[in-house]
Amino acid sequence: MLDFTSILMTVAPELWLALAGLTGVLIGAVFGERFNSLSFKFGALSLFGAAALAAIHLNGGEAFGGLVRTNAFVNFAKVFSFVLAGIALFVSEGFLKRHETSRYEYALLTIFASLGMGIILSAADLMTLYMGIETLSLSSYVLAAFHRDSARSSEAGLKYFVLGALASGMLLYGASLVYGFTGTTSFAGIAASGMSTGTMFGMVLMIVGLAFKISAAPMHVWTPDVYEGAPTSVVAFFASAPKLASTVVFANVLFTVFGAAMDQWQLIVAIIAGMSMIIGSLGALTQTNIKRLLGYSSIANVGYALVAVAAGQEMGAPALLTFSTIYAVTSLGLFAGVLAMRRRGGMVEGISELGGLARTKPVLAVTLSVLIFSIAGLPPFGGFFGKFEVLRAGLDAGLMPLAILVVIASVISLGYYLRLIKIMWFDEPTERFENVDVSVMMTVVLSAIVAGIVFLVFISELGTGGWASFAAAGLPR
Repeated sequence: MLDFTSILMTVAPELWLALAGLTGVLIGAVFGERFNSLSFKFGALSLFGAAALAAIHLNGGEAFGGLVRTNAFVNFAKVFSFVLAGIALFVSEGFLKRHETSRYEYALLTIFASLGMGIILSAADLMTLYMGIETLSLSSYVLAAFHRDSARSSEAGLKYFVLGALASGMLLYGASLVYGFTGTTSFAGIAASGMSTGTMFGMVLMIVGLAFKISAAPMHVWTPDVYEGAPTSVVAFFASAPKLASTVVFANVLFTVFGAAMDQWQLIVAIIAGMSMIIGSLGALTQTNIKRLLGYSSIANVGYALVAVAAGQEMGAPALLTFSTIYAVTSLGLFAGVLAMRRRGGMVEGISELGGLARTKPVLAVTLSVLIFSIAGLPPFGGFFGKFEVLRAGLDAGLMPLAILVVIASVISLGYYLRLIKIMWFDEPTERFENVDVSVMMTVVLSAIVAGIVFLVFISELGTGGWASFAAAGLPR
C-alpha cells in the first residue's frame, strides 16, 4: 500500500511539476497561441512552487520501495535549481518575442526539463537515475534547437543530441555492468555489495556518462558549440539550473553509491578536474563570442567543483554546495545581462560589441562587472568564497597538485575576465545600444542576483556551520 505521506515528503516537487506540465499541455491544446504569453508566467510560478515544496520538505524521505530517496543535500540543490529555472524562464519571454519564437511549448519544455532535474536529484536507484537523465536530456535537446529557422540553433540541437545519446549509452552500459556484477540497481544495495573488477568498469563508464552531463573535460566538446548556437535564453537555463543539479547528482552518486571505493575513483575525478580547469581556462582566452567564452568558462568552473568531489564527502560536500550554488547564480546573472543588450541587427554576442557599455548603460555595466569579478573569484566578491572553500577542501584532503591547478587556472582566467571589464569600461562605443523592452526588468533581476550572491556568502559563514554544512550533513554516511 502506498504511503502518501512519505511520497509527498520525498517527491512533492516532482509531482507538482508533472501535474503543472500536463496541465500546461492540456491548456495549450485547447487555447493554442492564446496561451503563449501566459505560459511563461505559468511556468515560472510552477517552478517557484516546486522550490517552495522542496524547501518545506527539506529533510526529505524515502518512497516507492526505495526507488527515490531525498535528504537535505539534494533538496537544497532542488530549491536553488527550481528557483534559477523559474528566473531563467521569466526573463526569456522578451527575447523569444523579439525573435518571433515565443510559444507555450518553450515553457512546458522548461518545466519537463526541471522535472528531470528533480528526478535525478531524488534518485536512489539506477533505473530512476536514468529515467530522470533522459527526461532532462530530451527536453534540453529540443530547447537547444528551439529556433527552428536558425541554422546555428539547429546545429547546436543536433550536436547536443548526437553526443548526448553517446553519453547516455555509456552511462546505461556502465549501469548495466554495475547491476550485472552486484545483482541490484539500488544505490544502497550497490554500496553494500563491495567493488569487483566488473563493478569498477561499470563505475568508470558511469563517471564518463555523468561527466558529459556536467560538461567536464574530456567530455566537454559539445559545450562551446551548444552555448554559442542555442538561443541565449536557453543557454541561460543550461548554465544555471541543470548545471547545479547535475553537479550535485555527480557527487551524490559517487558519495552514496561508490563512497567505499573512493580510493579507486578519486584519481579519475582528479584527472577530470585538472583537465577541465586547464582546457576551460586556456580555451576561453582566444574566444571572441561572449556565449562561447562563457561555455569554456563553465568547463573550467566544473573543474573547480570536481576538486571538491575528489576531496571526499566529509570535506568536499559543503565546499561543492557553496561553490556550485554561487557559480550557478552568477552564471544566470551573466546570461541575463547578455539578454538585456541588443544592437541594430541582433543581440550582442561579440565581445568587442561591449565597448562603451559603461557610458550607455552604467547600471548594467556595474552589475555585470560585479558578476564578472565574482565568477573570476576575486575578493571580496561571492565567487572568491566559493573557490576558497574548494581550495581548502582540496588542501585538507591532501590534493596539493589539484590545489595548485586551481590557483593557476584562476590566474589564467583573469586574462579573459578582465578583458571584458576593460572593453566595457575603457573602449570606445562601436555602435549605439538599442533600448530593449525588458531592460528595466533585466536590471531588477540582475540586481536581485547580485544581492542573492551576497546573501549566500553572508549566511554561509564561510562554509563552517552554515547552510552548506547543514545540507551536506544530510548525506548518508
